[in-house]
Amino acid sequence: MEKLAVVYSRASIGLDAPLVTVETHLANGIPAFTLVGLPEASVREARERVRSALLTSGFEFPAARITVNLAPADLPKEGGRFDLAIAIGILVASAQLPEAPLQQLELLGELALSGEIRHIPGAISASMAAVKAQHKLILPPADAGSAARVEQAQIYAPASLGELVAWLNGQQSLALTKADELPQPTQVPSTGDFRDVIGQNSAKRALLIAAAARHNLLMLGPPGTGKTMLASRLPGILPPLNTHQAIDVAAIESLGGNERALSHWYTPPFRSPHHSASAVALVGGGSKPRPGEISLAHHGVLFLDEMAEFPRAVLDALRQPLESGMVHISRAMQQVTFPADFQLIGALNPSPSGYYQGHQARSNVDQILRYLSRLSGPFLDRFDLSVEVTSLPRGSLNQEPKGLSTEELREQVIQARERQLKRQGCLNSELSGAMLREIAPLNNTEASFLEQAIEKLGLSIRAYHRIWKVALTISDLNQQPLEHAQLVEALGYRAMDRLLNRLTQTV
Repeated sequence: MEKLAVVYSRASIGLDAPLVTVETHLANGIPAFTLVGLPEASVREARERVRSALLTSGFEFPAARITVNLAPADLPKEGGRFDLAIAIGILVASAQLPEAPLQQLELLGELALSGEIRHIPGAISASMAAVKAQHKLILPPADAGSAARVEQAQIYAPASLGELVAWLNGQQSLALTKADELPQPTQVPSTGDFRDVIGQNSAKRALLIAAAARHNLLMLGPPGTGKTMLASRLPGILPPLNTHQAIDVAAIESLGGNERALSHWYTPPFRSPHHSASAVALVGGGSKPRPGEISLAHHGVLFLDEMAEFPRAVLDALRQPLESGMVHISRAMQQVTFPADFQLIGALNPSPSGYYQGHQARSNVDQILRYLSRLSGPFLDRFDLSVEVTSLPRGSLNQEPKGLSTEELREQVIQARERQLKRQGCLNSELSGAMLREIAPLNNTEASFLEQAIEKLGLSIRAYHRIWKVALTISDLNQQPLEHAQLVEALGYRAMDRLLNRLTQTV
């Protein structure tokens, strides 16, 4: 007795889901089960899961020499995602199931000992790959609803091995999985209202400008002034994700085994890692590369609170992804690219004591400069705006909160983004220097004014263009052409540069 069966599945390498051919060969000889094709320990354990699942589901486990090859052989395989394909391959090779229905199918799922089909990570990436290959996809019920949101996906979700075999034999029907019902994209996440924040009008204005074009923002101020509260309300004024962005975000989250909540499907992600996080935790990596916080914040916001407490090397690791919108991770066995197009919001105290002026200041100038030097110049150069969040004046706490609500600010952001997309097809923060000169040219007077300002502040050419982009965003919010007033306001959001210059001159 010699029989070969071929079944298709998919691996998970970053956001890619390469095709894996599961070849099952049965031959005469001493009964054995050999699994080859660079499987790791969790894949090799499939021998026991598959054997028990077949027997408890009422099928025969062949008393033969079974060899299962996961091709290509040089592609690392991990997890229980190949259990279902291996089990079906054994059934086909042992003539318990016809081979014909499997030619256009891909099977992914971990098997319980009872034959139940369990959740696997990376189902959305596998669904996108199956659509490109024009294949139908068998997935666990827990993953099918999210994977079915991929356009043109054909997903079937049997609850157990027995149910799948009955469908393949034509003994039972199995309906195409419909995408889970989603909330309307216009629903705003409950993150608190901006109107609840007392005072801090300058910081609110800076957050509005940052949201209008996804500018990076740094908030500087003593403890207890509302920096974290302000940042936590930012997602409420951001426009909802579009369908493709929502799929990308959900695909990244599913790599870690987490399914994105339906209520937050169109909500831009908001990540706020603790300052003890390592470079690998933020950027991603590991012996088997996984996405880090910057990739989990893709199309959303990465908030770094107490930023000066992060190790300097960790912060500097963010510099390249901030420019390119992606991160490349190289390991001995794998090279993986994760998307990392995020908006960075930072908050920090201006000194070790939290204050740099007034009777509460307990640090001298040298100590303050040494504390702030934990943030490298090139890293600070990635911020388009920096604003000081000061202590509230006496009597402010008894006043009624004023200002625009989150809903009103969100409408301004949406309108400003619509102007940018209609004018240039991208947000202002994404404009190149050439596009900026074409869309919003400065006359000689304004260009000279801006050059003198960056020379006085000791800023780079990158900062020159960032100030220019912020001024353009302000003009979009004000529904006015770019003029001197917008440049002046944009230069006003350079609090960190002014503080460093003042401290340096004091030394």
